[in-house]
Amino acid sequence: MSQIYTILFDLDGTIVNTAPDLMAAHNYVMKKFGHAEKKLSDIKSLAGKGAWVMMQRSFKEEIKDEKIKKEMTKEFIDYYAKNIDQHSQPLKGSIEFFNWAKNKNISMCVCTNKQEKLAIDLLKKLNIYKYFDYVAGCDTFSFNKPDPRHLTDVVGIIGGDLKKTLMVGDSEVDANSAHNANLPFILVKDGYTEKSEKEIKHDELITDFIGFDKIIEKYL
Repeated sequence: MSQIYTILFDLDGTIVNTAPDLMAAHNYVMKKFGHAEKKLSDIKSLAGKGAWVMMQRSFKEEIKDEKIKKEMTKEFIDYYAKNIDQHSQPLKGSIEFFNWAKNKNISMCVCTNKQEKLAIDLLKKLNIYKYFDYVAGCDTFSFNKPDPRHLTDVVGIIGGDLKKTLMVGDSEVDANSAHNANLPFILVKDGYTEKSEKEIKHDELITDFIGFDKIIEKYL
């Protein structure tokens, strides 16, 4: 194994602030189907578990017809796919960290509950796909986070060592995945979750990736 360490990243709210584009797609669909739009601040209560769950959380009891729900979710994905990088930006300090990690021969992968093709497309459009050895979406395997195999199988695919791996994410889904895989977990503050940082078990807490190399050096 050539790499000295492996870092697994969630995507939305962890390495990329995707909230503006997610909410734009959400509101496009809600308006088209005659329902109330949401504020950008509502993203925390909606995102984090993929498009279907996001839309289900938004529907709540308002929409009961399963066929309509599926139509709206498809519209959401179609619109979002076409407008995926309009306002989404990598978190502060992330690109500098990715360059540092590559120079250190640290492997990096993405484990997201976004569809794989959407995740790869977004990473490519933001010019950061090149930093990652593997991208696993919600549909890459027959399971996804918080199932630990979403993480452990990726480490296996790249020939990594689970004893030399950690997870970075912004929600309890990521924290539970890491816990289930017995990996250290680094929490990104103010993520796409309704839980507070005190409610999410973590080993380290960060706001962005400025100085993140100092934290990672403790694990090498």
